[in-house]
Amino acid sequence: MEQRTGYLLLIMSIIFLESCSKDNNSGHPDDPIEWSTDFNEGKDGWQAGFSEYHADHVASYELEEGLAMLPAPLDEQRQAYRISGMNRSDDLFMYLTRKITDLQPLTTYKSHITVAVASNARSGGVGAGGAPGEAVGLGIGLTAVEPVSSPHDDQFHRMNIDKIQQCCTDGEDMVVIGDVANGLEEYVFTHIERSGEFTARSNDKGEMWVIIGTDSGFEGKTELYYTQIDVILEKQ
Repeated sequence: MEQRTGYLLLIMSIIFLESCSKDNNSGHPDDPIEWSTDFNEGKDGWQAGFSEYHADHVASYELEEGLAMLPAPLDEQRQAYRISGMNRSDDLFMYLTRKITDLQPLTTYKSHITVAVASNARSGGVGAGGAPGEAVGLGIGLTAVEPVSSPHDDQFHRMNIDKIQQCCTDGEDMVVIGDVANGLEEYVFTHIERSGEFTARSNDKGEMWVIIGTDSGFEGKTELYYTQIDVILEKQ
């Protein structure tokens, strides 16, 4: 009898602890929303895309994306989200986007986004159209519609949002938070970190999309390995 009573008390304690844990994680609707994606653990809902390229000559852009191991001299046992492309259009846009749900509808949110990425674009480099590091702008944004790249009548792919333009120009839906220069005087993959803020309004379903992207003025190949993205959303 004592053994049975002890067993029941143990079960009740576990249920109580699980209930407390769920309550602590539920949060208040006005509390900041935070999450972190470590691409070593998978895509976590992020999807990649490309824009500002011609559909009739897509092979020449060498567009590639997907999970891959980091290159040397970085930790080759660690996984990242790799995206790469040859800038034939003098304005190639490469991006990652992720949908956010369960927000309050038609509500303004301010985001703070930190991006960790590995780049081999040396600082102070020289290239056609601009430097391989400083001429490639890295931007963040929030949108109430899903960011999509699609071909227009001229078969040139363009975004349905107002993105950044190369290294220095913000758009209505994105802002530049830096470039992809690695801070070194050599072309070697190095971890860099960029962060910034952006404010936008959710749609009537309580949805938004985070977008991280690079827009290139460097007329060459840009290859990046995103390792982590941290997002904080605060209701305004």
